[in-house]
Amino acid sequence: RKQVESIDAPVIQMDEAHLTGHAEDAEWAHEPFNLALGGVQGEKALHLCFGNYGGQSIQKGYWKDLMPFLNKLDVDHLVLEFARRGYDELEAFKELKTETKLGVGVVDIKDNEVEPTDVIAGRIEHAVNVLGMERIKWVHPDCGFWMLPRSVADRKMAALVAGRDQFLGR
Repeated sequence: RKQVESIDAPVIQMDEAHLTGHAEDAEWAHEPFNLALGGVQGEKALHLCFGNYGGQSIQKGYWKDLMPFLNKLDVDHLVLEFARRGYDELEAFKELKTETKLGVGVVDIKDNEVEPTDVIAGRIEHAVNVLGMERIKWVHPDCGFWMLPRSVADRKMAALVAGRDQFLGR
């Protein structure tokens, strides 16, 4: 906690790829995140994904199983993986406390194929239709691009921007 108190940043984000497959730890897992992020002066975020090992998801779990954990977090927004998993689980986030905003993954980082702009715009539109524009704070890749060649990552980010702009009517 003391390590983050003096950081002057608009957002501090922690990453977690284990808990998504281990809902049995959800009863207590909010405590270390809340403690560590408690000293943050800016916005507090938590990224949750299902892991990435050579393009494969590591964890096998469901967002709905983590809702009690997510509702105990003291964060401003969650940064979540959806593009790889699909958007069927968006409904579960209607149970998330309203003050926690969502970042929705709209680009799959486990695949070298670059999503077409209209697919990304459609993913954003679907998320907004399910949860409402007021709940969606960010759209982003599912996770980091460290397993992808830089040329693919660059094209995926360009597609993300173009898809967002298409959704916004720009």
